Amino acid sequence: MELTWRSYPLVLREPLRISRSSMAGRDAVQVTVSHDGVSGHGELVTSNYQRLDLTTAITTLAGVAGRIAGYPDPETLHADLSTLTGAVTPGVRAALDAAVHDLVARRAGVPVHRLLGLRDGTPVGTAYTLGLVAPDAAAAAARRLVAAGFTTLKIKAGDATDLARVAAVRAAAPQARLLLDPNGGWNAEQAVRLLEAMAAHRVDAVEQPVPPGDPDGLAWIAARTPVPVVADEDAVTVTDVHRLAAAVAGVNVKLAKCGGITAAREIIDVATGYGMDIMLGCLVASSLGIAPAVHLSARARWVDLDGHLLLADDPWTGLGGHDGTLRLAGTSGLGVTPAGTGDRAVAPR
Repeated sequence: MELTWRSYPLVLREPLRISRSSMAGRDAVQVTVSHDGVSGHGELVTSNYQRLDLTTAITTLAGVAGRIAGYPDPETLHADLSTLTGAVTPGVRAALDAAVHDLVARRAGVPVHRLLGLRDGTPVGTAYTLGLVAPDAAAAAARRLVAAGFTTLKIKAGDATDLARVAAVRAAAPQARLLLDPNGGWNAEQAVRLLEAMAAHRVDAVEQPVPPGDPDGLAWIAARTPVPVVADEDAVTVTDVHRLAAAVAGVNVKLAKCGGITAAREIIDVATGYGMDIMLGCLVASSLGIAPAVHLSARARWVDLDGHLLLADDPWTGLGGHDGTLRLAGTSGLGVTPAGTGDRAVAPR
């Protein structure tokens, strides 16, 4: 067994502004686990919010490489991976988890979702994220996206133009499902007031309206608005889900946040057992970084896996999504391959 890695930059087509920051790009690391001539791949991306930079990521990978080399085969590593990487930061753990799933599925000759006993590869629609931009710019983007085939739009919130932005997008996309994400940029009273005002615009759900660390605040908001409240930063572990049961309508499961496919499945099982809905979310990443979550999409009510669509140049291909629909290739493993110069689709601008 061999663990190798390489880093590369990911540049956004245009900066993405949210309530707590603005981003023009991030670094990514391709993680590869190889055995007997077969390789599986995963990807981690740097994140200021998660305190994961490139140096930390590479140092962590170097620290586990020797232990991975001691395993006799990928299947044994797969069974023991949670124990092996339990103390590793979630973003790195998710990349290793993806690479091992990819490798085991490739060796078995099946897609990852079949290895997991999940969906049959049916295409699935994804949301597309509109950052904190002026209402007229958001409306123009919404019109382009709907014309391209998107049926769900996620609107970032957290500034003085939130209500105007939602109204403008609804007017531009009267049939689209609208998701709202303040990234914790509101307080509880403000959230209830704004969601009441936005009710006429048919918002499908709101993610993490208040800063993380206040599950009682999320429950207070959820009890006072008809808009389903979805916990994001407050829903990282199974323990968090137990704490949030009966408090919110759903949880946003991000593999880079919880530690990968294995951890995500456990969170999804517990959340659905409580009757909570699932949103599958992501960080900005290439198709390689997004692919593991796509294999879980049959478990989700809301799919928000557009990280690769925001890039100026995606170094991987195999998911599509530029028309609003993600399509697994049906090949073994995660189903993505390095992109060639002639097959990179261009997202609607």
